[in-house]
Amino acid sequence: MRRILLGLALILTSLTTAPAMAQGLFSPAIIVNDEVITRYELDQRAKLLGVLRTPGNLSELAQEQLIEDRLKARLIRNAGLQLTGDGLQQALSDFAGRANLDLATFTQVLNQNGVEQETLRDLVATGVSWREYIRTRYGNRAQITDNEIDRALSSTGGRAGIRVLISEIIMDARPQVATSAQARAERISKLTSTAAFSAEARRVSLLPSRENGGRLDWLPLSDLPPTVQPIILNLSPGEITPPLPIPNALALFQLRAIEETSVTPPTYSAIEYAAYYMAGGRSESTLQQAARLRDRVDTCDDLYGLAKGQPAEVLQRDTLPPADIPQDVAFELAKLDPGEISTVLTRSNGETLVFLMLCGRTPELGGAEVNREGVRDQLRSRRLNGYADALLSELRADANIRFE
Repeated sequence: MRRILLGLALILTSLTTAPAMAQGLFSPAIIVNDEVITRYELDQRAKLLGVLRTPGNLSELAQEQLIEDRLKARLIRNAGLQLTGDGLQQALSDFAGRANLDLATFTQVLNQNGVEQETLRDLVATGVSWREYIRTRYGNRAQITDNEIDRALSSTGGRAGIRVLISEIIMDARPQVATSAQARAERISKLTSTAAFSAEARRVSLLPSRENGGRLDWLPLSDLPPTVQPIILNLSPGEITPPLPIPNALALFQLRAIEETSVTPPTYSAIEYAAYYMAGGRSESTLQQAARLRDRVDTCDDLYGLAKGQPAEVLQRDTLPPADIPQDVAFELAKLDPGEISTVLTRSNGETLVFLMLCGRTPELGGAEVNREGVRDQLRSRRLNGYADALLSELRADANIRFE
């Protein structure tokens, strides 16, 4: 009888405790005007921000975002705007694509981290609808004149100064390991964490930067190979390029940050460099020999002394437009100042080490052709963002926000 009574007591306890826990989870945490934000929503948004690797205090960010979302949603409803099912699905797919994942895989990652699909839908739907509302309301007031474009171009010398903070991996992809290297590179390209990328750099990168997790200092975007610049520019912080093939290797780059600067970077009509080819590839003895040679040369002219008495093909010196430089060479030159040396690259299936030296860069005379429509779009986007920020500040000032 005592066991029966004890069992009944446990059942009754569970029946009364579960609703209480559910009630606490879905109880109001914040009331914005007359709309409720539950503790569950706050918890879900914070978890989603965690999956997205958002910096800062996630609980505070979740609170601020959800308050703003409630204010935006009311205005959108009052305007009669409604996102179609197809539009929402496309927006969700685009959002997942920023992490180099399809929507199904991205949803699975969210589920594994305790994030419901509805949490992502709410975030994306509000964001897309808000941007459409701003374009509809302020589009006519955000038109950019030719005079405004001229002023913007004159203040930047015709080009926006952009620099990037990237991490790099160059991994061995010689024929004997090409298949496994490609598979691993594809997997790395789908990472969403800077820490995970750095860990892979330490494990597989051939570059000296592996000791620092592949992290490079700020670089002007214009110093990178012309074919790579648009790829980097289209990344969002945390995103990784697809594997980029270079001789006997695969390159991957992760964007950590990007910013405009007030200083316009120079452009170059030609880059002069020299390559001294050393037998032995990246063997310990050849790398030690390269280290000794590094201490003996200060300019590219000094390399002629090293190559004296050897076949002419052991020393190559070129002056080429940036677009004509082999991509792997251009990657390394972007990180060098005149007189500096790289011993990262190889040739002949890894059997020859490239002792690469930057001789100098020739500045371009006159400005490059300017994409005026690109400048117009950038100025229009900034103006719309200004209207959006001002409107949101006004909505918040007029709102009745109560914390429970």
